[in-house]
Amino acid sequence: GMASLEELTEAVMAARNEGCTNLALLKCTSVYPASSKDSNVLTIPHMRERFDCEIGLSDHTFGIGAAVAAVALGATLIEKHFTLSRDDGGVDSSFSLEPEEMKMVTIETKRAWKALGSIHYGPTESEMPAVELRRSVYVVEDIKCGDILTKDNLRKISPGYGLSPKHYDELLGLKVNKDVRKGTAMG
Repeated sequence: GMASLEELTEAVMAARNEGCTNLALLKCTSVYPASSKDSNVLTIPHMRERFDCEIGLSDHTFGIGAAVAAVALGATLIEKHFTLSRDDGGVDSSFSLEPEEMKMVTIETKRAWKALGSIHYGPTESEMPAVELRRSVYVVEDIKCGDILTKDNLRKISPGYGLSPKHYDELLGLKVNKDVRKGTAMG
């Protein structure tokens, strides 16, 4: 806590110069209890990039929010003060976690870590069944070769296996070059 970037750099260099290969740094706000607004967990990705090591959070805030946010930003270690009961008193008991709260830190930080996933666009494998819920452009009346596509014979409906609804207006007024049966997705 309270270390400047220069001090952290010196400490990391000293550890590495002595052969340390498994280094972890913990972002810490040295106030007991600490305010979430003073936690500055956005420092975590910067520390990871700057020092190329595991980064965690030494968390002295109330609750679990800062810990979950830290994990969402890439922290791989969380340190929280622990007590069997805050009623027992103690210097740091007010912000220490009781057993059920510590369990929640574990559960919610694991969820946050899993939620990071990877960079991905488009439907995931688990979303594929939901493609049917998307809309696309369908023929809703039988159309003969030479007929014109109109608002009466063309609709934007589910399932989403046809042409995207963004092309609907482009299709209106076009002449079809073959017979098309009702229920055909435009493609």
